[in-house]
Amino acid sequence: MSKSSEQAYQSIRLGILSGHFPAGQFVPEDEFAQYCGMSRTPVREAIAQLVSETLLQRSDTNRVFVPVWSDDNDDELFTLRAYLESHCAKRAARLITQEQIDELKEHYAFIEQAIHGKPRASVSDFVEGNRRFHRVLMVAAQSERLNQLMRLIVSQIVVHRTAERYSAMDMVRSQADHRDLISALEMRDVEWAGSIVDNHIRRAASTYRQYRDKVNGGGDPAG
Repeated sequence: MSKSSEQAYQSIRLGILSGHFPAGQFVPEDEFAQYCGMSRTPVREAIAQLVSETLLQRSDTNRVFVPVWSDDNDDELFTLRAYLESHCAKRAARLITQEQIDELKEHYAFIEQAIHGKPRASVSDFVEGNRRFHRVLMVAAQSERLNQLMRLIVSQIVVHRTAERYSAMDMVRSQADHRDLISALEMRDVEWAGSIVDNHIRRAASTYRQYRDKVNGGGDPAG
């Protein structure tokens, strides 16, 4: 993508994740362009990218809308994501370069700052750091087919909503997985790397479901 399209992509993506564009809402291209303060050309390219990542969808009449995810959708996404990301980590353990390991360490440090920042942790930075971290794993796995499947399966909406429910301890545990994964990759331990990521995603799924069940049951989500 061009620089302006990347800016439009980041702006619209943030608007979706923050709820500015509610789930189920049809959004005209002009509205996205006005939101970004840009012309329609870079916005059109950004929309195409977001559609490929399932953050946006197109109707039969080619209208763009923010998808609505059901509980069944979420559960299936986590199950498939655990399998795919574990497979990705195993491939990465065999193929990753030292330069990519160094990049993972940089993202790890970024997440550390997000967790321990003052006066409070930054959820948005935590999510962004995770996105960068897992993106390096994807590149290291050297599989365009896997990359395409991940784009279809991994919903950043679910990722963001999960992170919003994380306690400080949840974020620390997630970061501990990142630390152990870096060690596994440095040791080229394929099975350990896969196991870490499988547990990492399943723990995130458990956190998300616990919050969702509280809300659906009418309990206090902060309790």
